[in-house]
Amino acid sequence: MQSLDIYNVQQAIEHTCLKPQATPSDIIQLCQEAIKYQFYAVCINSAWVNLANENLNSSSVKIVSTAAFPLGASATIVKCREVEYAISLGAHEVDFVLNIGWLKCGDLHNVAKEFQALVEVASGNPLKVILETSILTDQEKKIACQLAVGAGIAFVKTSTGFNTGGATVEDIKLMRHAVGKKAGIKASGGIRDLQTAKNLLEAGADRLGTSSGIVISQVV
Repeated sequence: MQSLDIYNVQQAIEHTCLKPQATPSDIIQLCQEAIKYQFYAVCINSAWVNLANENLNSSSVKIVSTAAFPLGASATIVKCREVEYAISLGAHEVDFVLNIGWLKCGDLHNVAKEFQALVEVASGNPLKVILETSILTDQEKKIACQLAVGAGIAFVKTSTGFNTGGATVEDIKLMRHAVGKKAGIKASGGIRDLQTAKNLLEAGADRLGTSSGIVISQVV
């Protein structure tokens, strides 16, 4: 890969505000910052999609919503409805959390079935499945990646940022090996400086989920 400059990094950033105490003013500010720094997208909880759409509809910044966040233990029908809802209000992509319990107990049939149901309701909008890599074994990460590719999920994502650990170079390399060129990879969790961002992109990540995009962008 050629050396990454700050613009390459900014274009990979999904400027993130997923904190439970976020207010409308926080979301509006997030959108304004994303426009100013030319980030790829904002990443927000589904309750704020309509507000983000109102503030970004004349820009090129995309809207990424979450679903079943941050636990992933919602019933499949609930996840599907949240995905549909977010897209109907203007979300371009949706990041949802894997049912980790199903993966842990080896219930791969239900994992795959849920993936397929979500892809169907997304109607062509890209989905990202959040694996929560810090609590999975390497084998579980590989299996989840393979199931995601098989269902037509567009991206696999490392973390919610609400658990221990975050994105690591080792996990990005493992995930890239598992999905090959059949899916993108979003690194998220603990990305707070430019060097970390570059390291993850060079390891194979396509997107970066971070609330530190401005700090990263201001490093010259």
